[in-house]
Amino acid sequence: MKRLSIYASALLLALATQTLQAGPGHDHGDEAPAATAGGPQRLPDGSVSLPKAAQRQFGLRTQPVDEAALPRSLELQGRVVMDPNAGGKVQPTLAGRLEAGPRGLPSLGQAVRRGEVLAYVVPSVAAIERAGQAAQLAELRAAKALAEQRLARLQELADTVPRREIEAAQSEAKSLAERIAALSVGVSSREALVAPVSGVIASANAVAGQVVDARELLFEIVDPARLSIEALAFDPAQAADVGAAFLVLGEQRVPIRFAGAARSLREQALPLIFRAQGAALAALAVGQPVRVVVQSRSTVKGMTVPAAALMKNPSNQTIVWVKQEPERFVPKVVTVQPLDGANVAVTAGLAAGDKVVTLGATLVNQVR
Repeated sequence: MKRLSIYASALLLALATQTLQAGPGHDHGDEAPAATAGGPQRLPDGSVSLPKAAQRQFGLRTQPVDEAALPRSLELQGRVVMDPNAGGKVQPTLAGRLEAGPRGLPSLGQAVRRGEVLAYVVPSVAAIERAGQAAQLAELRAAKALAEQRLARLQELADTVPRREIEAAQSEAKSLAERIAALSVGVSSREALVAPVSGVIASANAVAGQVVDARELLFEIVDPARLSIEALAFDPAQAADVGAAFLVLGEQRVPIRFAGAARSLREQALPLIFRAQGAALAALAVGQPVRVVVQSRSTVKGMTVPAAALMKNPSNQTIVWVKQEPERFVPKVVTVQPLDGANVAVTAGLAAGDKVVTLGATLVNQVR
């Protein structure tokens, strides 16, 4: 019996120390799951396998490229400024108290016409100055009354009085009447502030009863369809080689006309002025920063590719996806230059005839 117990204990010890292993088909190790058959997947060489069904689901579109002579382009930072021929400022020439115009004080965004009265400024005059003007006005009125009486007596004696004395009396009475009228206007008149151009109110700094100083800016008027764009070029040579120019507004590009360049530096850069017109500019505001693409007259060999086709790889390099086979897409590192805001010029990295993914490139780039 004792020997049997020893054998049982040894058997239990051997079973406890033995490593347990699952049977076939029951191993739950750390092996990577197999890729879904027929689905998008990133291949070991970095390319992407994308079946036709997935391509339709992603909405992929490709475009063959070809080499051509493209204008050299440069993207500049600019801002919207007022066109001096389509905008203006309203400032009083006298200090005084502000009064509303016939239509009240204009508000922001209100449309106004050229010559329309926007407000009045009642001049502020010191009490002693007003008293002096009133006294002078009283003296002129008394002198005018005496001149009219003298003229009346001379006209009664017209047969015995020389004609020149009657004419002198008439001239004196007329002169006194005009002086009284001029002084009365100067004492009680108010300055009318009129709109210098037709447009909309861009800024308003006026309240009824406000006391304003001379040359204080009260209103700014702009024509939203006629604006100017000011861009800074840090290379003065760029101002002499400006061909076409575009204003980039989201997905839209608006052609703008080069008006000229300054002849003095500002902030170590040369200001370039462009004229812009069109309904697309109605959403812009004076002072708003914008992107300006300037094309020079010189050209460079490259391929036109939409800017939306440009992606970044894990090394932060600029790439485009090229359809190499019906279901295989390969990333290619490219060198690009600005072209017109919506497209870029690829100067290196592509070959003529390559089919570049222009729509859905973001989805292809996210396949892992």
